[in-house]
Amino acid sequence: MAKSTPPSLRFLFAHPAHFFALGCGSGLSRWAPGTVGTAFALLTYPLIRPYFGEMPFLLLLAFAYLGGIWCVHLTGRHLGEPDHGSIVWDEIVPFWLVLTLTPAGWGWQFAAFLLFRFFDIVKLPPADWFDQNMKNGFGVMADDFCAALHTLVALAVAKSLLG
Repeated sequence: MAKSTPPSLRFLFAHPAHFFALGCGSGLSRWAPGTVGTAFALLTYPLIRPYFGEMPFLLLLAFAYLGGIWCVHLTGRHLGEPDHGSIVWDEIVPFWLVLTLTPAGWGWQFAAFLLFRFFDIVKLPPADWFDQNMKNGFGVMADDFCAALHTLVALAVAKSLLG
């Protein structure tokens, strides 16, 4: 994807969909906004997770994902680019799911962070298909959900090998 110019703070607060799609402002980073958005997810996860039981948190993630499809779609349309670099909700919600299923400990969480960023960047199938063929909120969210699934498989293999 070509380097996108981050939108303004005014744009961030112009619509609630923008605020969420731009990762509560984390997507405004001029340096690697996808990485910054994923870091935002890593830092906010321990702040929100303790307030929810297992099933309520999974329901929150489902709501955040489905609502994110609309937020990302609308924001991409307003920016004139469906997968604008500043849109990072697609990194945040799937990475919260990854963290929910990652073994405890900062080492595992850091490994999850690196793996998620790797899989988000290389876009293994079917993420590549969503990225290339679905230029809308659903496609933008789906390719990062695929990166989350690849991350979880890699973590499961690593945990199995390490015991």
